[in-house]
Amino acid sequence: MVADHQGCRHQGGVNEVTGFRNFRVFGNGRLKRARTSLRVAVMPRNDEIEFWFSVGSTYTYLTVSRLGQVEAASGVRFRWRPFSVLSIMREMNNIPFSTKPVKAAYMWRDIERRASFHGLSIGLPVPFPLKDSDLANRVAVLGETEGWCVDYVRATYRRWFVDGTEAGSEPNLSESLVEIGQDPARVVPLARSDTIGGAYDAATDEARRLNIFGVPTFVTRGEVFWGDDRLEDAVAWHTGGDIKGLK
Repeated sequence: MVADHQGCRHQGGVNEVTGFRNFRVFGNGRLKRARTSLRVAVMPRNDEIEFWFSVGSTYTYLTVSRLGQVEAASGVRFRWRPFSVLSIMREMNNIPFSTKPVKAAYMWRDIERRASFHGLSIGLPVPFPLKDSDLANRVAVLGETEGWCVDYVRATYRRWFVDGTEAGSEPNLSESLVEIGQDPARVVPLARSDTIGGAYDAATDEARRLNIFGVPTFVTRGEVFWGDDRLEDAVAWHTGGDIKGLK
């Protein structure tokens, strides 16, 4: 669900003519079928679930805030994968919530309800959409390469959704980096570099190959689960390969 916005066995198998593997996509109460190239790495059953996200998604606040508890309770590990969902949304002519006031009002109330249900702090309204989501996500990509992505994303989302300061902009950006022991004077120029830009684009290309179209999205054992409300389904599939009778 966007805020504006693998695996011993695979459902559907491989089409021997096209050489594509069929993926099933769970989200928004529907089961969809999609195809992705065999060049995409298949995740082993006992490895991490991939958590694909973009800083700038409102519903991703819920996942970022509760993923630690889910990991502790389930024993499942998650690999955090930042990318540009906006690039994919634009390609799909997916118009952000900010231009749809009725849908936007529902989104904010829905997030507020779900935050209350999960016992998460939240202070609405918050600045939206972000003025520089690309910088926020480039910093996350750099953090992924250096090992501090998770801490940064949690810190910047907390400042955004609890303190009300915009992610990807000051003072949120510098304060979040300082909090996790990173020097903004070093990190920000690196995040703007061509090297990190290339890594950001490569991650987005990988998301396209997986047929990811929104965030947060969870990929495990040949399945794609879209939305924070599909997190528990993704864990169930990862650990048992069974969701409500689907095997």
